[in-house]
Amino acid sequence: MTSASTPASPAALPTDIPADLRFAFVEASWHADIVQRSRDAFFIEMARGGVVAGRIDVFDVPGAFEIPLHVQRLAASGRYAAVVGSALVVDGGVYRHDFVAATVVQALMDVQLRTGVPVISAVQAPHHFHEHVEHRRFLQQHFAAKGEEAAQACLLTVAGLRAVDRRLADL
Repeated sequence: MTSASTPASPAALPTDIPADLRFAFVEASWHADIVQRSRDAFFIEMARGGVVAGRIDVFDVPGAFEIPLHVQRLAASGRYAAVVGSALVVDGGVYRHDFVAATVVQALMDVQLRTGVPVISAVQAPHHFHEHVEHRRFLQQHFAAKGEEAAQACLLTVAGLRAVDRRLADL
C-alpha cells in the first residue's frame, strides 16, 4: 500500500504519444484548494510524459455531479485522446456522499465504454471529511498523488489502445 505522498509507479511512461493528441481535464469547483492539487500534479506528470500544457484543456464545473455530462460532451467531440474528471465528494450530512461518488464514477465508466475514449477518474470520496488543517493537508497531498496517477493512467491507456489498434490492423 502507498501513502498519499508516494504513489505507486506503474511501468515507464510511454514516449510515443503523438504531438497532435489533446487531453481534457474536468474539475469540480467545490473544495478547489484540494481538487486543484490533482490538476497541478496531472500537468506536471503529463509534461514528464512529453505532453505540454498547451495540449491540455481544463474545464471547471460546480461539483462532481456535473462532471459526467461535460466529460461525455468532450469525449463525443472527437477532439480529445482522453478525458479526466476530478472532484472531492464529502459527507455533508444531508445525503449519502458515497452514492453520489459511485454514481459519478459509474457515469464516467459508461461514457468511456459508449464513446471509446478513455475516461480517467480522480473523483474521491473520503469516509469522513473534517474541516481542520491537518485533514485538509492530507487530502491536498492525496489529490496530488491522484493527479499524478491520473496522468500515468491517461498516458498508458492512450498508448495501450494505440498498440491494440495497430495489432488489430495487422490481423
